[in-house]
Amino acid sequence: MRNNWQLKPGDKIFRPRRIKRFRLRRVLGVPAVFSAGYGNVGSSIYYALGIVALVAMGATPVVLGIAGILFIFTALTYAEGTAMLPEAGGSSTFARHGFNDLAGFTAGWALMLSYIVTISISAYTIPPYLGYFWEPFKQSPIIGTAASMGIVLFLMTINVIGIKETSIINIGAAIIDITTQVSLVVIGVFLILIPNPAILVQHMFAPGNWPSATNLILGIALASIAYTGIETMSQMAEETKQPEKRVPRALIMMIATVLVIFAGISLVSLSAMTPQELASEWSRDPVAGIAASLPIELIRNVLKPLIAILAGTILLIATNAGLIGISRLAFSLGVHKLAPPALSRVHPKFKTPYISIILFSIVALLVLTPGFFAANVFRNMGTLYAFGSLLAFMFAHASILSLRAKKPELPRPFKLGWNLRFKGRELPISAILGLVTTATIWIIILITQPYSRWVGIIWMAVGLIIYYFYRRKENLPLTHIPKKP
Repeated sequence: MRNNWQLKPGDKIFRPRRIKRFRLRRVLGVPAVFSAGYGNVGSSIYYALGIVALVAMGATPVVLGIAGILFIFTALTYAEGTAMLPEAGGSSTFARHGFNDLAGFTAGWALMLSYIVTISISAYTIPPYLGYFWEPFKQSPIIGTAASMGIVLFLMTINVIGIKETSIINIGAAIIDITTQVSLVVIGVFLILIPNPAILVQHMFAPGNWPSATNLILGIALASIAYTGIETMSQMAEETKQPEKRVPRALIMMIATVLVIFAGISLVSLSAMTPQELASEWSRDPVAGIAASLPIELIRNVLKPLIAILAGTILLIATNAGLIGISRLAFSLGVHKLAPPALSRVHPKFKTPYISIILFSIVALLVLTPGFFAANVFRNMGTLYAFGSLLAFMFAHASILSLRAKKPELPRPFKLGWNLRFKGRELPISAILGLVTTATIWIIILITQPYSRWVGIIWMAVGLIIYYFYRRKENLPLTHIPKKP
């Protein structure tokens, strides 16, 4: 049949507008990715040292060293995963492609818990450092906790409005932070450790200073809080130019920098203080304790205010980075239909994911609330962080192994070496060791730490209930496997 339709004068042709998938702009290079990751890792030394000393005592340097080995395994796993799947989402993205949507959500929800605790614990340790200028910040639990909650509320407000930190600020802060930390290590080595090396041995191995086997393992778990920047760097893959090359480079740079500085600071701290002092008076501001213990008054007077200002600034950036990271993760879960779209809803005026920012800031405030009356709140926050982060790391290692087995054809611009061959597939030894060790330590925390066990289980149960009802409402299968990336 002939079509009689013809275009007449004055008629307009309707051309439907193409719908473009939202993508983050790829503008970041290696320095920006490294500085963002080190902004988290570098800041964690300002509180992780004290948390670890609470249980590891004289074995604190040993525990941080063992955790550093696990950190290498995990960083290498993230390097391969991010180069292969350069999307925002980190371990959640790896698990989604390596297993299914349910695994992706579980990893992402566990990661959210670790982000929330990062926000809380970073804010909680700012007042003790500022106590150099006003003692009640350090001495009063009520004033210190109230100030921490005020910091979270302040950052929540500016993140909703849309004030952003820039990569230039991150890079500058990272350079100043590394310079200060290296200077402190060098000064401590020459003024404390070299003149009296026996004091380090005494503080580590004197009667009552070496921990029990249980506390040694718990210390390794708590030391994982010192390595919080891996996920941040992976989350930034979708905003990085040539992420398959630059994110692995930034991760390897961070491995070298972190291990050297953390080893130096932990050795100097136990040379400057007894484990008892590190775990009590200086638990929330251990780096300030090193500065206060230096033998030369002039250096002390210069370093104490400098560290107070620097630690407060770096920890403020880390708290803000936690808020930015959790909103980015919530957006990623929403985009892939792993969480209700409300979590990724953007404010009509400020163009920020305001619901997730406000919701998770409130949860961070609830985590801080025991600080008003509980003596062991600092340790509890550390074990709760370990619960979430180790679970996310377990999924990351398992996902890389699964992808090696199920999808060996995927391009891997960065591929781990030292592989075991199994049924024609190459399985990286570092990922196998990382999975076994993180799973073992996570199970020990689950058994021995009632606070993190029950809060963590409740958090995961609530998330899985939300996931179940959301997916049923959207008529989506619970265990959908995504197509080839």
